[in-house]
Amino acid sequence: MPMFGLPVTTEISQPLTKKAVFEKFNLKAPERERFDADISRLTLVARISSATVPALKEGSEIKGLYVLLVALKHKEYDAKSILLLHKLISQNIVFALQYEDQTQLCIFHTRLQQSEWMPTEETTIPLQGLNLDDVWNNIVASIGSLDATSEASIEQQILNREQKEKLLRQIEVLEKKCRTEKQTRKKYELHQEIQKLKELLWIPIFMIL
Repeated sequence: MPMFGLPVTTEISQPLTKKAVFEKFNLKAPERERFDADISRLTLVARISSATVPALKEGSEIKGLYVLLVALKHKEYDAKSILLLHKLISQNIVFALQYEDQTQLCIFHTRLQQSEWMPTEETTIPLQGLNLDDVWNNIVASIGSLDATSEASIEQQILNREQKEKLLRQIEVLEKKCRTEKQTRKKYELHQEIQKLKELLWIPIFMIL
């Protein structure tokens, strides 16, 4: 059965040693220990390009991409370990994190995007689009739970989500203050500030900037 629903022609098996990661970045002992504590082994398992999938044309930006299988020692990994791998490999990469029979897909596009954990046998990487630019955007959208058909670009949607998460954190802090505030005037001011922030939740960030 093809891995992640990808064509058999994309399959490769190229181990990437942790030693190479350590030497590339000259990591300090605590960083090596964290990386080693999270990750068991690394293997490039697929190469997606016009050569391996003839129906796909090269994009103006994306000429090819790889799938890196990351075998984890435990499910609660440090995202810094994945960001380190992103910096190490100068290629477009889909990270397939596996722990026991579960898989989580990750991809870096503006920020690290992470899918939900799923049974490995049900995890697929979609190859949708006429060229590799489209394929990449659709994979990012799939992993990051974004809308590839939206008028807002993938980048704008990511910024929108980050802004909303920031606003929600601010609202949570202010609501906590409001509940404990004794002075009526101050309580009213906090309430007004909370309402203004809630209104901003419905405005796309690219309309605010």
